[in-house]
Amino acid sequence: MVSKSRGVRCRCAALGLGLALMAGAVLADPPDPRDILERINKARPPDQKIAQDAGRKAAFFCANCHGETGLSKYGEVPNLAGQHPGYVLGKIDAFLNGRRKDAFMQGLMKVLSAEEKAQIAVFYAAQPVVPAGTPSAARAAEGRDHFEKNCVRCHGADARGGENFPRLAGQQPEYLRRSLMRYLKLSGERTYPPMTAAVSGLGERNVEAVVEYLSNLR
Repeated sequence: MVSKSRGVRCRCAALGLGLALMAGAVLADPPDPRDILERINKARPPDQKIAQDAGRKAAFFCANCHGETGLSKYGEVPNLAGQHPGYVLGKIDAFLNGRRKDAFMQGLMKVLSAEEKAQIAVFYAAQPVVPAGTPSAARAAEGRDHFEKNCVRCHGADARGGENFPRLAGQQPEYLRRSLMRYLKLSGERTYPPMTAAVSGLGERNVEAVVEYLSNLR
C-alpha cells in the first residue's frame, strides 16, 4: 500500500508539474501572424487557395461593412480588396495597440487568432478592385498632378501602395476625403506626421481633386 504521506507528496508533485506546464504555456510567445503569412506565400497555389478560402470564412463579420469581397458597402468604410497582405496585418495590429482609434474595430480584432489574421489578409489581397468613384476627367487630371507631387513617393506611381502604405487606387471617395481631412486637421483618429506633412503640402482646397483622381483610378 502507498503511505498517506507518500500519496500527498505524489499529488503535490503532480500539481506542481501541472502548474509549471500551465505557466510555460502562458509565457510561450504567441504565433506571429507574419510568420504564418510568410508560410502561406511560400506554399503551393492549391494551399494558398485553401488559406484564402479560410480567410473568407474568418472574415464573415467584416463583410457587414467591408463587403463580401472587400468592396465596401458604405462610403466612409474603406475597401480592403487588393490591399497588400502585410499592410492589412499592420492595420490589425494598429487597432489592437491603439494607434488606430475605433472601439468597434478594436473589439473585433481581439477575437481573431494569429492564423485567422493571416488568412484574412491573403483573402483580401487576392480580391479584384473596382473603382468606387464617378469619373470627372477634368478634376481627376488636376488631382493626378497633386498626387504625383505630394503622395507618389509612398503610395507608388499607380497608387497601389505596398506592405507599409495602403492602396488608394479605386478607394471609396468618402473614406479618402475623411482620412485626408483627419490628417490635415489633427483630429486624433489618425496620427502619422509624414501624412500630416504631405496633406498640409496638398492643402485643403486640393483634397477633392485628389479624391476624384484616386477613387476612379483602376
